[in-house]
Order: sequence, then C-alpha cells, then structure tokens
Amino acid sequence: MLSRDELEVLFRDLESDRVERKRSLVSDRIREAICAFANDLPDYRRPGVVFVGQNDDGSCAGIDIDDRLLTSLASMRNDGKIQPLPMMTVRRECLDGCVVAVVVVEPSDRPPVRVDGRCWVRIGPSRAIATVEEERRLTEKQTWHNLTFDARPCSGATLDDLDLLLFEREYVPSATSPEVMRENGRSVQEKLRALRMLNKGNQPTNAAILLFGRDARAFFPGAYIQFLRIDGTELTDPIRDHKEIGGPIPDQVRQLEELLRLNIRTSAAIGNGVRREQADYPIRALEQICRNAILHRNYDSSTMPIKVHWYADRVEIMNPGGLYGDVTPETIFQNVTAYRNPLLAEGLKNLNIVERFGVGLQIARKSLSENGNPPLKYDFQPNFVLFTLEASA
Repeated sequence: MLSRDELEVLFRDLESDRVERKRSLVSDRIREAICAFANDLPDYRRPGVVFVGQNDDGSCAGIDIDDRLLTSLASMRNDGKIQPLPMMTVRRECLDGCVVAVVVVEPSDRPPVRVDGRCWVRIGPSRAIATVEEERRLTEKQTWHNLTFDARPCSGATLDDLDLLLFEREYVPSATSPEVMRENGRSVQEKLRALRMLNKGNQPTNAAILLFGRDARAFFPGAYIQFLRIDGTELTDPIRDHKEIGGPIPDQVRQLEELLRLNIRTSAAIGNGVRREQADYPIRALEQICRNAILHRNYDSSTMPIKVHWYADRVEIMNPGGLYGDVTPETIFQNVTAYRNPLLAEGLKNLNIVERFGVGLQIARKSLSENGNPPLKYDFQPNFVLFTLEASA
C-alpha cells in the first residue's frame, strides 16, 4: 500500500515511469495501463499508479470524481478483460488541491498479464505491446510458490497428456491477440508457458489438464458431470435418463448445455388470438448455475462429480467444495468474487464460456423471475454447494 507521501511524490513527478495520467475515464487505455503496471517489466517490484483527473502536464483536469466513476474503475478488476485478475485498489484522493481517482496496481506474481489477448508493458514514460522477447522475460518472472491449485504443476503429467492440437486450434486463438499470433519462432512449449499452462520444468499445470488434457479423470477422478433425469420427485424414483459427461471441461460445458436444452419442456397457450410459449425452466438460468458449479468446484481433493439431478418438479445442481475465500452466504449475490480456480476461470473466459465474472448468479435469478419460476433456492455446506431451481407453474 502506497502512503499518502508516496502518492504526492508520484503525482508531482512528471518523469516517473510508474505513473499514468488520464484526464477522464477512457476505459481501454486505463486497462492497458493497469496491465502494463501489473507486468512490471522493469522489475521495480513496486506498485504503479493511474491518476484519473490529471492532465499530462500535471495540471488538474477538474472532473467530477463521483461514485459512478470509482465504481467503473473498480469493475475493471473483475470484468474479465484483464487476465489474470490484477491486484489493484481504487480510491478518491485530494492531492495538491486536485481531486483525482487513484488506481494503485501491484506487480503480478503470474505474468504475463494481458488485456483482450494483448500483453502491455511500460517502457519509460510510454506504453507498448510486449515483443516476443519481452513476453519471454515476463514468463520467466512467474512466481511458482503459493499458487492456487489450478496453477500448480499436475503431478505425474507430461506434455503427452495434453491434446496439443486442441490447444493450438481452440485455445491459442482465443487467448492471444492477432499481433502475437503473427509472431514467428514460438514453440508450443513457449506458448503454453506464456499462458501459464506449463511450468519451468515443462510440466503441465492442473488447469491445462482440465482444459485440454487427453484424460483429465486419470488425474482428477471427480472431473466429470453426472446427469440424472428422474421420473418423479425422489431420488429413489425410476431413472428416465442417465449420462456421465467427461473430457476437457469446454467439451463438458457444451455437452451438458445441449442436454439441458433437450430436457426443457415448453408449453403453449393461446389467448386473445395470441400464442404464448413458456419453458418450465429458462435455459439461461440453468446454464449460469451449471457453469458456476464447473468453475468453482473443488477438483483437488474431491472424487465426487458435479451432479445435475432433474426431477419432475425441480432441478438440483450440486458441486463439491464449499464457498471459497471472501464469498459468504451473505455476499455471494452481491458481486463479491473469490476464485478457487482462477486460471481455469481465465481459460473459460478466453473461450467465451464465461461471459463476465461475478454476475452468473444474478443472471440466473433474474431469468427465473422473468420466466415465472419460484426464487432460486440454495444450500451452502462446508463440503458442497447445492442450488435448486423449481419448475414454473
């Protein structure tokens, strides 16, 4: 955390390469600055600062630093455009009589950091897209201790356990900007390391095995989805359909969502010459709850699959692993986010499976309400999370 004295020095020093000044809120440029400071190419190991409301010549822009502007800046951390998520704070300060928004960005321990697939770095007072060699330097800076489960090397795994064609065909184009893809001379190992899917010893990370492994269940026995269609309201009632969905997680998502669509029942009513159709469950709510389960489940120590049990009157979706980090039953619907599997979250965002971070449950609740379903039910236990969607009347 920078002290006020340090902030004042940076605010006054027009030559500092740890400062970016913006007259107003220009989202894309500010994201690029956040990315560059997080990458910390000069290896200062000190925070960089974006002052919003200050002109390039150091004078005060005099704009209104209101709560809406501060909220917009803070949302840049979790909107999924910057990957991996940066460590940053946003606050209002009055420095030398000028009220500004101060965005303080900590150096990342998992570079390279990207915005929409582009890796930005700070070179003196200017900002630029990193060259291939600069990206290599950033990759070598990765701190491999104290990593989350999905960023750790997968014990016993080798490059042969990855579907490298799938990685090159689907993941690289979605996670890398066109400029970087046009660069020559990158081996597949360098691409994997740059995207944090391979450690320095050429061992795949757990996220790599989950996203494009040939057989994820060989390493994580619970990494699949159990789907049951039950002809009744009790688990002991006859089973109409039963499927186990395995393979790379992106394939699991696609197969499950196709199955969900096949099981939705739509009724039609005609009144006043108008035909009205209503589904028993909105597909958007089912998709969001299932994606939430896949993203936040415990892959590390649980052998239990994600369970999707479709009864005659409700759908229950259970994932192993309780709430994580700062997320509590009181804050889970308030856009408070903490990721058990942040590298997996990044991968699903790159593949456009996750739209935005932290809003899936709100989307589900809204979709249920608009479709006329009862409110979403939930049960948070230390070792599992259960969501229940009840059919519309």
